[in-house]
Amino acid sequence: MFSSVWRNIETQLTSYYFRVQKLRTVGLRGMHSSLEDVTLDSMQVKILPALQDNYMYLIVDSKTKEAAVVDPVDPELVIKTVKESNVKLNKVLTTHHHWDHAGGNERLVKMWDGKLEVYGGDERIGAMNHKVCQDETFTIGTLKVRCLSTPCHTSGHICYYVTATNSNEAGAVFTGDTLFQGGCGRFFEGTPEEMYDALCAKLSALPDDTKVFCGHEYTLQNMSFARHVEPDNKNVQNRIEWAKLRRATKDPTVPSTIGEEKLWNPFMRVHEATVQNHAGISANPIGTMEALRKEKDNFKA
Repeated sequence: MFSSVWRNIETQLTSYYFRVQKLRTVGLRGMHSSLEDVTLDSMQVKILPALQDNYMYLIVDSKTKEAAVVDPVDPELVIKTVKESNVKLNKVLTTHHHWDHAGGNERLVKMWDGKLEVYGGDERIGAMNHKVCQDETFTIGTLKVRCLSTPCHTSGHICYYVTATNSNEAGAVFTGDTLFQGGCGRFFEGTPEEMYDALCAKLSALPDDTKVFCGHEYTLQNMSFARHVEPDNKNVQNRIEWAKLRRATKDPTVPSTIGEEKLWNPFMRVHEATVQNHAGISANPIGTMEALRKEKDNFKA
């Protein structure tokens, strides 16, 4: 009996300890998720939560310590992280013009001591001085960045695919509001054909082990819809349980991988018979894409 009581006390103390640790990085700033680092062979990606459910990312080249930030809507947190990490920030990668992604660009440029190259694919992006298009490349230190034009959510949306130069190691893609974990962005300025091209042609063509860093913490909501579409998909079921545990302690659910998205994301599975049958459209992946998006727009988890 004593051992049972002690195990209960130990469990409660452990839970309290982790809540305190989260409070240090989450609660005091009101962040929706904890700060977290993802280390790949040639780069480090610092996950920076912003606003209600956005993610910014600081990409650091491990060799040169040169860095770029993706969608810096909270410039103060970006600058604080850059200084604490002792890295050299010189680039801003903007996925699209919406305020919750590009709204911090001009303020960051004004606040930052050095010169910043601001990349994007849309004239509506504030402080942009390098407009990019499909397959345009540039570097972050020794890292190579390839731009993927993925119009649909917005007409000028860009995803950034980052890899190590002359290496076969896994890369990372920063997908903004085009590809989410288990979902995709609304078709505000585009068509089902364009989202199909973005997800099922361009992004699906990346290596399966590519890490996917999306623009929002939408995983549980998206996976609820994925389960609705494919109730017998074990990959979806398992990811939901994993994500629940992560979110219980405000841990981010990013990144996933391209290969994983092909297993559980209905918008990347529009060729699958189970998904087409749910949509009521057989042998028509683009029609299935359109039907899924319309259903998702009104879906209540």
